[in-house]
Amino acid sequence: MADKKPFIVGIGELLWDVFSTGKRAGGAPINFVYHATQLGADGCAVSAVGDDDWGREILQELARSNIQGIISTVPYPTGRVQVELKDGIPSYTIVEDVAWDHLPLTPEALNAVSRADAVCYGTLSLRHPHTRETVKKLLAAAPQSALRFFDVNLRQSYYSKELIEELLGFANVFKLNDDELVILRDLFGLTGSDEEVCRALLQKYHLRYLIFTAGDKYSVIYTPDEISRIDTPRVTVEDTVGAGDSFSGAFV
Repeated sequence: MADKKPFIVGIGELLWDVFSTGKRAGGAPINFVYHATQLGADGCAVSAVGDDDWGREILQELARSNIQGIISTVPYPTGRVQVELKDGIPSYTIVEDVAWDHLPLTPEALNAVSRADAVCYGTLSLRHPHTRETVKKLLAAAPQSALRFFDVNLRQSYYSKELIEELLGFANVFKLNDDELVILRDLFGLTGSDEEVCRALLQKYHLRYLIFTAGDKYSVIYTPDEISRIDTPRVTVEDTVGAGDSFSGAFV
């Protein structure tokens, strides 16, 4: 009998990344599900869209990409982000009070999370109290054996020390990049080398894994007993939007 595929759930923002040259469907948890399923997992995205052309189009895009979704339609506009690129590095202007800020708690979403082998979430989708409460209830439904993958994914001012600490309390996998580590040093008053800070976070929050990515330099995975490092391959950068999400999906 064939081995059972792992079942992956991504919870949070579903949106259009709008570039000067066009738009593409995105959102970190949805990107995570896409990459994990491309590599052989089963999975679904849990999010919300508006009853508008943007929402209908993004649902069609999910179908074309074979991404299964538990996507609620709510009376708010579909999410979008204006992305500006400079030397391939993005900056974001994120529209507020959109559909994924008002994610309802549904029996279908609870059922999906309750049988998940891995659940991915981040800070951005929890900027609004409505979705924050929904995501916390969904995370509480995840099996103890599941990977609870917290990609901190800091954007604009949609985070706080208190929110990050609360979400770390649900997590057993934590991912951050070098820019985010600088912010966490300031928020948490952390000192020492990057490795010392990462090991301190791993120990304090009883994590199975801490993943630290340093852009075009290297990436490191820490566990309580081991460390694994790989240098970043040399490539020509077009843009880095979603690069971290592809790393997350491949890791799981």
